[in-house]
Amino acid sequence: MPPILGLDIGGANLKAAHSNGAACLRTFELWKNPNKLSRALRDLLRQMPKAELLAVTMTGELCDCFETRRQGVSFILKALAEAADQIPIRVWTTSGFASPKEANSQPLKTASANWLALATFAGQYVPSGPAMVIDVGSTTTDLVPLLDGKPVPRGRTDSERLRCRELVYSGVQRTPVCALLGAKGAAELFATTLDVYLLLGELPEDADDRNTADGRPATRDAARARLARMLGADSEIFSMTDALVLARDVFSRQLALLQNAIKDQTTVISRNPGAVVISGSGEFLARKVLENVKAISLADQLGPDISQSACAYAVAVLAQESIINQL
Repeated sequence: MPPILGLDIGGANLKAAHSNGAACLRTFELWKNPNKLSRALRDLLRQMPKAELLAVTMTGELCDCFETRRQGVSFILKALAEAADQIPIRVWTTSGFASPKEANSQPLKTASANWLALATFAGQYVPSGPAMVIDVGSTTTDLVPLLDGKPVPRGRTDSERLRCRELVYSGVQRTPVCALLGAKGAAELFATTLDVYLLLGELPEDADDRNTADGRPATRDAARARLARMLGADSEIFSMTDALVLARDVFSRQLALLQNAIKDQTTVISRNPGAVVISGSGEFLARKVLENVKAISLADQLGPDISQSACAYAVAVLAQESIINQL
């Protein structure tokens, strides 16, 4: 089989996963730097093992630097072609793989289809009975019902999936805390869920990471200061104990949000899932959401790097399977 590199081009992150198991995630704020996308993709390709085919999915077309999703899809495909340097490209859509030209002509099928690639791939772990895929990322959570190893979603587009709660705009790093606190806190981007999970020990500190609400380091002490502002306080009067109390409150609210969304999905498969495949940088949250349900962790099955780039790995594997089926 030819070596294949899967790419998941998001608005905040670029994810890559090779068919040999190598994977990586690079922060890239597309809405701030759209004209640097091609170079960022080229740099990412250089860091990964060589590939004879690129299998691609995207969510970055929703960024507000684009007037429409059609424009976003076209822009991303053009940047990808420039970065690929003659490497053949196959683009995942909600109808399966397409050529870049075909994908460009059907932007609504191309836009934000990564969840379906993951669910199609994950079905192999639960080949019979009702099941579900829960992918918790930095920004969103995907909840995809499965039946006998096949995805059975009610929605296909982001707007449809939001309405039926198969897409929940809540993740473990970039979600503003005010979205979960409501009237209890300041309606400002003072802190994000990254701060919550830094304090609770679920995410590691990184003094070099300044991709935070205030541009200060991703450390527990800086997270305490950010959370203090959510309650109109500051680090001089808001202790670490205070911060932990608030962090646990926000965590419980996010937990309840996802648990309620999961209950909505059980109507599709008629009963509670027998197993749930979990993935993403927020696997730890997915584990806590599940009660008395068997969890199949992609971090355990394939490694944490693959899990946080699960959609990229899924398109790489699905592309291989497509080639096999054509032989």
